[in-house]
Amino acid sequence: MASANTTSYDLPPLPDYTLTPLQPLTWWISDELIQAALPVLGYWIVSLIYHVIDVYDLYPQYRLHTPAEVLKRNHVSRYEVLRDVVLQQIIQIIASFSLSMFDDPPTTGIADYHVAWYAQKIRLAQRAVPIIFSAVGLNPVALASNISSSQPTLASVLIGGKYPTLLQTATIAGEQTLVPAFASWELATASFAYWYAIPAMQFAAAIVIMDAWEYMLHRAMHMNKWLYVTFHSRHHRLYVPYAYGALYNHPLEGFALDTLGAGISYLLTGMTMRQSMFFFTLSTVKTVTDHGGYAFPFDPFHWLFPNNAAYHDIHHQSWGIKTNFSQPFFIYLDRLGGTMYKGDPTEKYERARRVAQQKLDQEKENGVTTVPAGSVAASALSTDENLLPQGVATPRISRKKATSISSSAGNFKDLTNKVNQNLHGRRANVLGVRSSE
Repeated sequence: MASANTTSYDLPPLPDYTLTPLQPLTWWISDELIQAALPVLGYWIVSLIYHVIDVYDLYPQYRLHTPAEVLKRNHVSRYEVLRDVVLQQIIQIIASFSLSMFDDPPTTGIADYHVAWYAQKIRLAQRAVPIIFSAVGLNPVALASNISSSQPTLASVLIGGKYPTLLQTATIAGEQTLVPAFASWELATASFAYWYAIPAMQFAAAIVIMDAWEYMLHRAMHMNKWLYVTFHSRHHRLYVPYAYGALYNHPLEGFALDTLGAGISYLLTGMTMRQSMFFFTLSTVKTVTDHGGYAFPFDPFHWLFPNNAAYHDIHHQSWGIKTNFSQPFFIYLDRLGGTMYKGDPTEKYERARRVAQQKLDQEKENGVTTVPAGSVAASALSTDENLLPQGVATPRISRKKATSISSSAGNFKDLTNKVNQNLHGRRANVLGVRSSE
């Protein structure tokens, strides 16, 4: 048990406290496991919702890309995306458990002590009030005397936080004695600061740190050719991003960009483990929605954060690949760094849609289809992306004979069915992953 703080007898003393182990959120699973599992669960729950929207074409009016683009423009199979995402999440889980090993075991019983500590600082801050009033030509003592009968608490603040009638009994050096007590407003303010304001500040600081870390590293991977070719080019095989491809990265890049960025934000802000559960899960879900391929007007993330799916999608296009580096929350670093995309991208998007549709029309006319994108080699199928960004050449492959599209290319419903077939593959599963053959 810790002793009360008796540094100054004109301040209310801090209470004694006894630390006890914090009980886990549930009896059947540890908080460490919840911390590691929640971001993964959030990732796949939101991804599956987006996948269902894709498969059944529930909101075509909010799509950033047409079904034809889904078929023609990506350079990687869904199986490869799934495989690399699962690998990155395994790395994240290992890193999460490693972080918990360095943390002290969570305890409880000290909250009242911390609230009183903040209340002491509020009491000390009141000592500056008479100095400020005197500096602007006002007499704080006279003002306090005038309102002492009607507003005794305000009068005590005006004279520097002196509350002569607020006393409590405390044990000091083994003896009972009267010591100053906190005003109710001081304890209420301190309680709000401890339970809400400080965690909100930690959360905001973690967002700033994560945004800065990811912007710095993300931009470096585009500016340095070796970093781009070796690591980041893998993520840009998705010219038409979809939700569960959000963490499709080279494993080392995924660790450095996402896992390490989140861990540094957590450590530097002094979050508790339970705070980190919410922060890690929110940042993961935010990244998923940024790659979801839909600009939903009812998405709360779009109301809160300017860095949304439409903003980040520009970065995935060949013409916007060296802009819009910010992720996952705010875009001010792009503004400060001069890397925000300027201009109207409408015509560029329309051109990509026309090209993808023309390819489907041509395939129907020729009675052939291209090989589904299963590797970087398939990138030659897209007119806009015959070369990988940053000038990295892509090998070409020949076309193979396959069943032609059975309906008119202008029939959107049949085209959607074709996309759904592509999403599921010949041997479908819940994620629409095509088995390697």
